[in-house]
Amino acid sequence: MNNYFDDIVKNLSELIKFDSSQAPAVDGKPFGEENARCLDYFLSLASSMGFEVKNYDNYVGEVIFGSGEDFAVLAHLDVVPAGSGWTHEPFGGEIDYTSRKVWGRGAMDDKGPALITLYAMKALKDAGLKPSKTIKLIVGCNEETGWACMDHYNKVAKMPEVGISPDADFPVIYAEKGIVHMQFAFPAANAQFSDLKGGGAANMVCDYCSVKAEEKSALLEQLGLEYAGDTVISRGKSAHGSTPDKGVNAIEKVLDYLGLSEMKRLLFVEKFGLVNFEDETGKLTLSPNVIEQKDGKIYVTCDIRYPATCRIETVLETVEMYAIPYVILHEQAPLYNDKNGELITTLLGVYNEVTGANAQPVAIGGGTYARALKCGAAFGPEEDGEECTVHQPNEYITFEKIEKCFKIYKLALERLCK
Repeated sequence: MNNYFDDIVKNLSELIKFDSSQAPAVDGKPFGEENARCLDYFLSLASSMGFEVKNYDNYVGEVIFGSGEDFAVLAHLDVVPAGSGWTHEPFGGEIDYTSRKVWGRGAMDDKGPALITLYAMKALKDAGLKPSKTIKLIVGCNEETGWACMDHYNKVAKMPEVGISPDADFPVIYAEKGIVHMQFAFPAANAQFSDLKGGGAANMVCDYCSVKAEEKSALLEQLGLEYAGDTVISRGKSAHGSTPDKGVNAIEKVLDYLGLSEMKRLLFVEKFGLVNFEDETGKLTLSPNVIEQKDGKIYVTCDIRYPATCRIETVLETVEMYAIPYVILHEQAPLYNDKNGELITTLLGVYNEVTGANAQPVAIGGGTYARALKCGAAFGPEEDGEECTVHQPNEYITFEKIEKCFKIYKLALERLCK
């Protein structure tokens, strides 16, 4: 590890400096200029290590090592928007040797793990390992906002059947909830307010919401809201859409201020009748993360994560009982793996061996690239008990985490591809 640590930290800092959140397409760059530059930097680095690389039209890149049956490592270089509340520059790539952290959007999700995996492959290559499988490190550029990168890859290349995604939690994920992003249209033709808006991404808890409305001083103070000019401002705390309880949704207090009690009831209390959906993969979560007022309506985009054994048809039938018009913006079926299968048991064994733990496989609400594979598992980098800053301000990765992930991913690739 000592031979690679400094380079990982330096290169991660450079990767973070690219604001690779989705931007308008330009000149053959489907997700924006910075996104494409980030992919080019990563692939150029891999090429300098002696790996074969491919750039599939700036949608997705690939680093290839070994020969034989394909084995995928699916990671991503795009990030969610920075959001507010940062005390470190979100795209500064700050290296802090005192706190032993690298700060910036993407440090943990998912530039850090992608880069660490690349260096794990380099370490195996430098050690003379000749994998009996073709390891394909596939780095997408649209994981956070629609998976168009994976759709494109499936058109121009052949997706491996088996692999991992270093984009969730340790010890190993055997199941992931289903995901559906639904945009509801609430009537607001005679609203006594205007320009209601908030949220930056469907899968990110809304941390800022504003509306032009009459000033009500007592209510502003009661709800802890701000008033600037003619605008009411609500500030919350962002979090990953799959764990809305870890954030503070800025939309809720605005609905209280505007007296939209029925909207609040449906979105934050009853949650369209879905509150009791649950199985071994956890309870259904619903997070109203984007709101916009236009054309006499209020549009609210909700991130719904439903239990892996639940049918999407059951979810939709329940929602439709409330007669609020909606459209589905994005949908992903659940992932469910055999806990005792070779992939899960091998990965679990590697994690326990490196850490000295006696952990068991877990299920999550997050949706990873693992479900793009016939047999895939999400594998790190987060661990229970750690501070989670994914999709939150002041995202960081510790030096200790870099070192631990390097050992784990290196051993996992060696075991699975020897």
